[in-house]
Amino acid sequence: MTVKRTSPVFGPGGNSESFYREGFKSTKQAPAWVKARGLDAYEYQGGNGITAGNASLAEVGKAAADAGISMSLHAPYFISLSGVDREKRLGSLNYIRRSVEAAKLLGAHTVVIHAGSAAKITREEAMALARDTLEHVADEFADCGVVLGIETMGKVNQLGTLDEVIELCRVAPCFAPVVDFGHLNARNTGGFFVTPDDYRRIFDTIGSRLSDDHARYLHCHFSKIEYTKAGEKRHLTFEDSVFGPPFEPLAEVIAADGLCPSIICESAGTMAEDAERMKRLLALAEERTAKGKK
Repeated sequence: MTVKRTSPVFGPGGNSESFYREGFKSTKQAPAWVKARGLDAYEYQGGNGITAGNASLAEVGKAAADAGISMSLHAPYFISLSGVDREKRLGSLNYIRRSVEAAKLLGAHTVVIHAGSAAKITREEAMALARDTLEHVADEFADCGVVLGIETMGKVNQLGTLDEVIELCRVAPCFAPVVDFGHLNARNTGGFFVTPDDYRRIFDTIGSRLSDDHARYLHCHFSKIEYTKAGEKRHLTFEDSVFGPPFEPLAEVIAADGLCPSIICESAGTMAEDAERMKRLLALAEERTAKGKK
């Protein structure tokens, strides 16, 4: 399952610090604020649990529809598809059920889900457990009308390499990859993304192993992330010049290959500002590409 769009969209994951500094208090004000900044997407943050009531979620959804903002939702972090306790693992279906319900109220096209840990068991055992959980998820949500996105992860002891995410997405058509480029860069330390071809390989791999549509309309997260040997340590802002990854080579690929991703920025406190910066960098890349074709 994919969500087709005619052009790339950019937006923040949650509310930037500037949103609150400017006097805004409620997330239902966020879509209009995002639109006023020239952005066109917003990811609702349910990582710590979806505590808002249905009426509040519906208000955010209406505001997003009125502003023409493309919505997605991040499901709770404590979902563990690979948990060894079967009762707790299948209890994750309750969190996914609530996330899907919330996504529909928000008008969100994708629910972003973490795959879980591989810290105390082998990766093969963790993958087997995650596949089993997703089979149960697919039994209930195959036709829910919302894409269930499995995210690439930044810590080495988490499930979430690109290969693992693609394999899990093959369980059922309702699943699709969510590529967090900062996470992949962090778990493959030493400059994993440097050139346009480094990024292009991600899209090519998804296209060849899932479908061209999965690659073309990929839902993405992007931020610069500090890492150690264990992988992700903390999210940074675009002011970072040490850890990366750089967005400019990705912009070149999007422009040259005519891709239409949704890119959600998860910078530390400057999500909207850095999303704007990415959108400007893409516009410059598109201008260069157009000139090169003349």
